[in-house]
Amino acid sequence: MSIAAGFFIDWDGNARNTLDPGGGYLCETDPAARYVAIMTGRGALVHEGTLYASMADIAKAGIKAVLVPGSHPWGRKQDGF
Repeated sequence: MSIAAGFFIDWDGNARNTLDPGGGYLCETDPAARYVAIMTGRGALVHEGTLYASMADIAKAGIKAVLVPGSHPWGRKQDGF
């Protein structure tokens, strides 16, 4: 796997950039499989997603998601994040 520019949907339904996922996480991507692995800095897998080349591709898939910056927290306060 490698790191490719693109977008994925996080567990709260937000769109995130693979180059700046936030939360201290890193993304590994497989563009051929359209796969994103979101990992901790130590390599633990915390989330998996579909790799989209653009926000337009997310919309074409019928997904309504807001693009959030890496500074946007993962999870909700009510969930303890």
